[in-house]
Amino acid sequence: MISKIISSDHIGVCTSVACMLHCFTTPLLFLSQAEASTISHEIPFFWESINYLFLIISLAAIFRSVQNSNNLYVKIFLITAWVFLSFFIINEGFEAYHIPEFFTYSAAITLSALHIYNLKYCTCKDDECCVE
Repeated sequence: MISKIISSDHIGVCTSVACMLHCFTTPLLFLSQAEASTISHEIPFFWESINYLFLIISLAAIFRSVQNSNNLYVKIFLITAWVFLSFFIINEGFEAYHIPEFFTYSAAITLSALHIYNLKYCTCKDDECCVE
């Protein structure tokens, strides 16, 4: 019963939104804790590791959504959006390239929108769904 109410797409949307909120609040958190004499740009390990937790949860949600979707394009776009989001988050952690945050937010919003679309239009309603 609960699995019918809470689908992988619901988890994916919640994870994407939580990821975006995490990204939006990080600068505000550090600005509010800035000392008058110096501003520390160090990010605490637990706060940065939340990024990777979101990636793992979203990967599980995408894996399950891809299994239950009946639209090949949505499957491809879900995986592609997750790959881009992962790249942007991992890149941010290692600071390999300077990529504006806009792209990370765009990937998270796209992933969330794809989950919503998949939930509304592409999810199999029963076990006998023919997935193309």
